[in-house]
Amino acid sequence: MKHILMAGVALVAMSSMIGSANAAYALVMKGPGAGNPFWAAVEKGAKDKGAELGVDVVVVAPPAETDVQAQVSQVEDLIAQKVEGIALAPTDPGALAPVVDAAKAAGIPVVFVDTLGSNEGVTFIGTNNEVGAALAAKYMCDNLPAGSEVAILQGVMAHSTAQFRANGSKQGLEACGLKVVAEQTAEWDRAKGLSVTENILAGNPNIKGIFGSNDNMALGAVEALKAAAKKDVMVVGFDANPDAAAAVLAGDMAATVAQAPANMGGFGIQALVDLKGGKTIEPVIDTGTVLVTKDNAEQYK
Repeated sequence: MKHILMAGVALVAMSSMIGSANAAYALVMKGPGAGNPFWAAVEKGAKDKGAELGVDVVVVAPPAETDVQAQVSQVEDLIAQKVEGIALAPTDPGALAPVVDAAKAAGIPVVFVDTLGSNEGVTFIGTNNEVGAALAAKYMCDNLPAGSEVAILQGVMAHSTAQFRANGSKQGLEACGLKVVAEQTAEWDRAKGLSVTENILAGNPNIKGIFGSNDNMALGAVEALKAAAKKDVMVVGFDANPDAAAAVLAGDMAATVAQAPANMGGFGIQALVDLKGGKTIEPVIDTGTVLVTKDNAEQYK
């Protein structure tokens, strides 16, 4: 109940913006930007693009990335508010599919950002997560002896993003002869990344590498390794958020994979405006991935 009330507070503020706006487009994120540099960058990209195009952009998010029902309620309210378009990062593609169909039936264009949804005919704007995870796996393969034990910290496995990163990393790690001894979800969360890593270390004392499917979990793994005085375990993350870039420069993380979260938000709003204007857009818009090491981490701080 508390989560729904919190979502409602956000929507009260949103509705006042829509009432006096020009054309209001909505970005519905999987989690709040506060405390998560990735979503903060997605939000900034969307708002900057709105300013450039002269349209109003409202941003809402459930209290947590696991709060599927709150996000469903938010999209339902956006439909009732008759927003011009919705750029949606679905917490659970299957659970959000009916409200996406409802938006389309109401004449409201929808695009997916960051996470691929399950509705056919809806453009996806984001990272090729399997390719990005394979980049991380290749780095670990190139820098760890064959046969080394490694672990994967997974995201929320209801998310296609988590599935693609888990699959891409595992395939790459095993293909080069590394041994994946643990695959556990830490739900994109830093504190859970710490606790899950502690559990993995307890059962696998010889582990030599950890891939975190996002930087929050990877940074949690770093904390766990420091507490256990394990200095010989490689940690690679995904997102290249400023904290992770700083950790790479400090030598606490070996590498991370950069996305373009600001582009996800910005391209999402641009796509909605184009759709509203009767234009045709590509079914998939790839925002790209780059391996970030000490050589280029400074530009991601």
